[in-house]
Amino acid sequence: MRQVASRAEAQRPALIQAMIDAFRVPDLRARILFTLAMLVIFRFVAHVPVPGVDRETLRSVFSGNQFLGLLDLFSGGALRNLSVAAMGVYPYITASIVMQLLVPIVPQLKALSKEGDLGRQKINQITHWITVPIAILQAYGQLFVLQQAGAVSGVGLGAGTLLPTVSMIMSMTAGTMFLVWLGELITERGIGNGVSIIIFGGIVANLPQMMGQVLNERGNLAGVMLLVVMGVAIVYLIVMFTEAQRKIPVQYGRVVFRGGQMMRGGGSTYLPLRVNSAGMIPLIFAFSILILPGTVANYFMASQSGFVARLAASLVRAFDGSHWFYWLMVFIFVVVFTFFYALVMFSQQNLAENLQKSGGFIPGVRPGRPTQEYLMQVLVRITWGGALFLGFVAVTPFFAKLVTGVSAIQLSSTAVLIVVGVALDTMRQLESQLLMRRYEGFIR
Repeated sequence: MRQVASRAEAQRPALIQAMIDAFRVPDLRARILFTLAMLVIFRFVAHVPVPGVDRETLRSVFSGNQFLGLLDLFSGGALRNLSVAAMGVYPYITASIVMQLLVPIVPQLKALSKEGDLGRQKINQITHWITVPIAILQAYGQLFVLQQAGAVSGVGLGAGTLLPTVSMIMSMTAGTMFLVWLGELITERGIGNGVSIIIFGGIVANLPQMMGQVLNERGNLAGVMLLVVMGVAIVYLIVMFTEAQRKIPVQYGRVVFRGGQMMRGGGSTYLPLRVNSAGMIPLIFAFSILILPGTVANYFMASQSGFVARLAASLVRAFDGSHWFYWLMVFIFVVVFTFFYALVMFSQQNLAENLQKSGGFIPGVRPGRPTQEYLMQVLVRITWGGALFLGFVAVTPFFAKLVTGVSAIQLSSTAVLIVVGVALDTMRQLESQLLMRRYEGFIR
């Protein structure tokens, strides 16, 4: 019987067998179940509406607005319901990005980053403080955009609208902070990065709705099939570029005293520089900034000046997500932000200094400043590949709509990039847990 069981296990796919092995370990099973439980709580919270919202009016407005539909995709349907989780954890993501950019600039923050775990905890606490005002501003901005689209009413700072507006803003801010807390619980007691898992769950929650949209496109079956093929190709490219890296050989020298004599030895390893070291951050930067011109222009469309009104209307049309100029700017901004973010993160790591302190060196390159310049040259060259790839991924929805003619289904390459990246990161963490217990992991 044991031989039959072992033969059956050997015939199972590696992924399924690894999942079975993970559930056989009590503490690992508890972590996986805890993560799933937190995701269930997140989905319940995503259906709790803020006070004073007409949900039927919201649905009718979202069904005919492509821009609002894109925002709803990242909230996992919470924005369509205007729930307390409508903003997701994106204010926290914005605060984290701001802190990453401020650390090398502000001397006090730079000193905190070098204090180990205590310094990281203080920086994380400051990030939480910054999240609250960002969430308040983003909540008011979302409510104003929804009011402009006719989805909600009574948003303002006047005598009759102040209290309802404050109640909605506070509810949405509290929902964001609650999701951040859930994400930190997942990081501590579950599997994977908790905040990323929350984003992942929100995007995946839209899959049933997308399947329903596929069924409604029966008249354009060829376009739907082509869209599916393009989606699979994008996933393959994302995995390939996410895992791609340039391995810089590193040699470590050491001196060993044996029998009263000095003997020289050493070891060799490599320093991995990722082609896409910026991840999905440049896309978030680009889309966040390009939302601003259209949003600001909405304020001036009712201007008494004819020139101002026409200019505002032109900006709204140019940045509504269907104009070629908008996607050209997306491509340019993504490429620029990829270089900016990659170089900022590289300067914070101090790789050349850390190598020199640990006795490591790159063969053929002198330690210190020449090593820093060499690594910078390599990083710039490989970042060109990552930047152009991210720019291509960012504009894929525009070309997918042109080629397939399918407009009801939104192929968000940013969402696909997030889902694939989070899935790979979670698989690596689960694999490390399995390897610690001498099980074979997901990734070979």
